[in-house]
Amino acid sequence: MDPLIRKFRRHILHWLHRSRSGSVFFVRRISYKEVRKATDSFQRIVYSNSEVSAYAANFGDSGVCLVKELKDFDKGNDENFHRQVQLLGRLHHRHLLSLKGFSLGHDRKSKRLLIFDNIDNGSLKEHLNDPLKTPLNWRTRLQIANGVVAALEYLFLFSEPPISHVSISSSNIMLDENFTPKLSDFGLTGGSSSPYSQDCMGPESCKIIFQLGVLILELVTGQSSEMEGSDLIEWIQESRFFSSIDKMLDPDLGNSYEYTELKSLLAVAKLCIKSWDKPSYTILQLFRYLQKETDIPQD
Repeated sequence: MDPLIRKFRRHILHWLHRSRSGSVFFVRRISYKEVRKATDSFQRIVYSNSEVSAYAANFGDSGVCLVKELKDFDKGNDENFHRQVQLLGRLHHRHLLSLKGFSLGHDRKSKRLLIFDNIDNGSLKEHLNDPLKTPLNWRTRLQIANGVVAALEYLFLFSEPPISHVSISSSNIMLDENFTPKLSDFGLTGGSSSPYSQDCMGPESCKIIFQLGVLILELVTGQSSEMEGSDLIEWIQESRFFSSIDKMLDPDLGNSYEYTELKSLLAVAKLCIKSWDKPSYTILQLFRYLQKETDIPQD
């Protein structure tokens, strides 16, 4: 490739990205040195899995941001990474972390890094696990459940091009200064060619809906599962499930919850857990049900 063209492609994401509506957005390129400093040499780990590692970063006036290192992209192929930046730059939803910048080194061994919006209150997992943090009240937990489902509805039905990777867990649900939930683990995978958005009842959706069920159980019990939900699922599958709710309910909630809302939330969790092999409901149906039963206003 001509050196001038290569240079142009490398720097083009400095410029403006246009959404489908014609709005203009700017994605800033940040130097690798600056990102490394902001993350304390990538020591401030928020979560990590086979596809991404996420770090808390402090860029000064920008507050605490989330930096994601993409593991599954071909280090010698910048085109896929540029596609990722272009896609994420166009996604705008109240319950998705917004892309603010990216970092791309000058050699094939460099990390491919995405810089997202502020995460002032850290992850949901931190609030479930850390006894020093203020417990989340019932209303906040309901809003987190509804917010995550609203984000999924947007990604499944309205994203263009379609999303090929979505993951839900208490570790990758971020909370901003108002405890508004922000889904952080979504985008394109390095070699995926079967987007979730194309089939809301397909096998890929089973995994997402199942993860949603586990997340709801974590919100109810106040426990973040370390076993992909198997410990919490065993409880919800018991025959005396509804009669034993009080034994599993997070003590921090006290009597602040509405019993009918709790039953509705757990009913959704049970449906999601049953969707491991074949989903009974689409994300849209689950979202509408939650909106109706928990009286949370739609964003």
